[in-house]
Amino acid sequence: MTPRILNFKKAGILSILLTATLSFTAKAQQVISLQQAVDLTLQNNLTIKQAKITEALATEDYKQAKYNLLPSVSANPQASYNFGRSANLTTYSYSSQSFLYLTGQASVAVTLFQGGQLRNQILQNKLMLDVDKTNTAKVKNDLLLNVVTDYLTILTDQDLVIAAKQQIDLAKITLDRSQKNFDQGNATLADLAQAKAQVSTAELNLTNAQNQVDLSILILKQYMEMDPNNDITVQKPDISKLTDIKTLYNASEVIKTAFSVNPDIRLAELQQQTSAQAIKVAQGSYYPTVSLFGGVGTNYTNQITQKVIGVTPISEQIGTVQATGQAVVTPGLQPIYAHYSMFNQFGDNFNQSIGLSVQIPIFNRFSARTSVRKARLNYQNAELATQLAKNTLSKTIIQAVLDLQAAEKSYQSALETYNSNKEALNITKQRYDAGFVNTLDYNTAVTNYNKSQNDMIEARYQMIFRSKVIDYYIGNPITL
Repeated sequence: MTPRILNFKKAGILSILLTATLSFTAKAQQVISLQQAVDLTLQNNLTIKQAKITEALATEDYKQAKYNLLPSVSANPQASYNFGRSANLTTYSYSSQSFLYLTGQASVAVTLFQGGQLRNQILQNKLMLDVDKTNTAKVKNDLLLNVVTDYLTILTDQDLVIAAKQQIDLAKITLDRSQKNFDQGNATLADLAQAKAQVSTAELNLTNAQNQVDLSILILKQYMEMDPNNDITVQKPDISKLTDIKTLYNASEVIKTAFSVNPDIRLAELQQQTSAQAIKVAQGSYYPTVSLFGGVGTNYTNQITQKVIGVTPISEQIGTVQATGQAVVTPGLQPIYAHYSMFNQFGDNFNQSIGLSVQIPIFNRFSARTSVRKARLNYQNAELATQLAKNTLSKTIIQAVLDLQAAEKSYQSALETYNSNKEALNITKQRYDAGFVNTLDYNTAVTNYNKSQNDMIEARYQMIFRSKVIDYYIGNPITL
C-alpha cells in the first residue's frame, strides 16, 4: 500500500472519529437560526457599536450647534494683596503701602447676527447627524448580507458533508465488491487498489468539507462576537422553500428601486447636501458680527475703613479781636464717621453696563475667501461621489441580475446532470452486479455521480444567494 493511500486512510480514520465526536456532542450544540444570527450580529457586533458611537458624537455636535444660539454668561471674581508703591484709593496719591483689593464682575453676551453662520451650522450638523445615522444603517445592511452569505455557505458545506458521507458509503460498498471479486479471481489488483483509493478520496473529501463547515461557522461567530469555543450549529430551512425563489428581474426597475432605498446612495446624497450647507457656513465669514452685551461689577479695599454718615454743627475760632481780646468764631460742620464694612462697599460700588458691539471683517488675509472656495470644491467632489455611487450601484445590479440568470441556468443544468448521472449509476450498478460492466466503467459512473451531486448542491445555493443579493439591493427582508 502506497504512503499516499496510508495518508488517506489516516485522514479517513480521523474523519470518522471527528464525525462520531460531533454526533456524540450534538445534543450540547446551540442551534442558531438565520434570524437569531442576524439579531445577535446587530446586538453584539463591534463595527455596529463603533458606528453608533460616531452617531452619538454627531448628536452632541448637533445639540451644541443649537446651544450656540443661547447667551454666554461668565463671572470673574478676583482678589489681590498689593504692596509697594501704589495709588491710595482715598487720597488718590501714590505712597508705599499694603492693602487688600477685591473685585467681581459678571457679564452676559448674545450674538444677534453672524452672517447666518449659527443657523447654517445647525442645519449642517443636522445633515452630518443624518449622514452618521445612514452610515450606521449601511453598516448593518452590509453585515446582514455578510451573515446571510456565510449562513448559505454553511448550509452548502453541510450538504457537501452529507454528500461526502454518502459517497463514503458507496465507495465502501464498491470496495467490498472489488475485494470479493479479487478473491474470486474476477478482478485485478489494480481494480482493488482503485476501489481503495476511492474510499480514501471520499474520506478526504469529507474531512475537507467538514473543515469548510467549521471555518464558516467560525466566521459566523465572529460576526456575532461569540466566543469561538461555543459549540453551535445552524438551523437548516426547508429545502423545498429555498428552491421556489424568484429569478427573473428587470434590471432597470431594480436600479430605480435601489436608488430610493439603498443606504450607499442615501449616504452619498446626504454628504453632498452637507457639503452644500458648508458653503453657506463659510460665506458667513464675509458678514459683520453683531453682539449685545451687558455686565455688572463691584469692588472692595481695606484702605477705606470708615464712611461719613453725617455731620454735626460746631463753632470754630478763627481769630481774636486785638483791642478787646474777644475770640472770633465761625459756625462749621464736623463729619461723623462709621465703620465701612465690606458688604457696604460692595453695595456702594455696584455698577452696571450694557452695550452693542459690531465686528466688521475688513481684511483677514483671504481666509474667508479660501474657506468658501474649498467648500465649493468639496461640494463638487461630493457631487461626483454621488454620481459614482449611482454608477457603481447600477453596474453592480446589472451584473447581479445577469449572475442570477446564469446561476438559475447553471442550477437547472447541474440538476439535470445529477439526475442523469444518478440514473446512469443505478443502471451501471445493476450491470456491474450482473457482470456486464467492468470495474473501470463502474468507478467512472461513481465518480461522475459524486461530482454532479457536489455541483448540483453548490449551484442550488449559488442561485439562492444570487436571489438574496437582489433582495438586498431593493430593500426586501432577507430570509430563508
